[in-house]
Amino acid sequence: MTSPNPIHIFNGFRTPYGGSEQEALTLWRQLAPHAEVHAWSASSRADSTLLASQGIKAIEPHKGNRPGGGTYIFVGSHWRNKLWPYLIPKPSRLIYIFNTFHPKHLELTQRMPRLLGWPSAEHVVISEFQRRELGIRAEAHPSPIDLATFAPASRRAPGPLRIGRMSRDTPDKHDEEDSAVYQQLAERGIEVILQGATSIQSRLPAHPNIKVMPTGAMPAREFLQHLDILYYRSGTHLETFGRVVFEAMACGIPVVCHRRGGYVEHIQHGANGLLFDTTEEALEQLGLLMDSEELRRKLGEGGRQYAHQLFSEAAMGERLAFYLR
Repeated sequence: MTSPNPIHIFNGFRTPYGGSEQEALTLWRQLAPHAEVHAWSASSRADSTLLASQGIKAIEPHKGNRPGGGTYIFVGSHWRNKLWPYLIPKPSRLIYIFNTFHPKHLELTQRMPRLLGWPSAEHVVISEFQRRELGIRAEAHPSPIDLATFAPASRRAPGPLRIGRMSRDTPDKHDEEDSAVYQQLAERGIEVILQGATSIQSRLPAHPNIKVMPTGAMPAREFLQHLDILYYRSGTHLETFGRVVFEAMACGIPVVCHRRGGYVEHIQHGANGLLFDTTEEALEQLGLLMDSEELRRKLGEGGRQYAHQLFSEAAMGERLAFYLR
């Protein structure tokens, strides 16, 4: 029987590895036990393999493939400059999860075309930091993490100490000063693993201890469970949340992060992670962790406990209630 108020989740679904895509998929899985939920690709450049593997539908009104009304949730994607929104039933409720720093996109969702006839959009941001920076009235929901997927490894794989980072494979995700950080770590015998760094490989040191992989070379959980420390600093890209930081925390991996981004408000320096402002501070803090297994254990456990508090069943239930009401 069709639900009187189904939920439809829209995303570009252009890559299996994007934070926005993972947020949409996780929200879909978490809402599914409570409502009739469908996922739709809002982009003509969607990854066909991802759509097929997850059962995501392409919007094709001319073929009868279209959402049928109810609650429409756009996760980091937009209805702007497209014809199909005019060819599908109007939603009874419209929610826009805004997970970037593009004020122009935000403005578009606040000014609904009159001909479209959709209700005013309700907004959700993924960090208090983002809400303050944008000056927007919105719900603040951390991007959901699946704690059943991201969990500590049963045992450490043998080998040297491993420090790594993971991100989308674009230059704006990388700070130019980090090449020197990786060089010093490698020279100390540390294995530096960079997943999502082929776009900057030409500026990285040629050292046997530095391993560069494209995004998706290893599943996120497997990659993080392989590390002893997660190091994270982005370049010109400003992280609204920093999903990988919380995935590492859930896996019990201690995190060393630049003090810039949405994750900062969740990291208690010295309790569940370490924060730095300068490259010199980053190297100093990495050195402390490299020299102390006890400190790695303490911060890893603190991070794991915090992730379980942030994404607990009770906390997630309160956030899901917003979409279900």
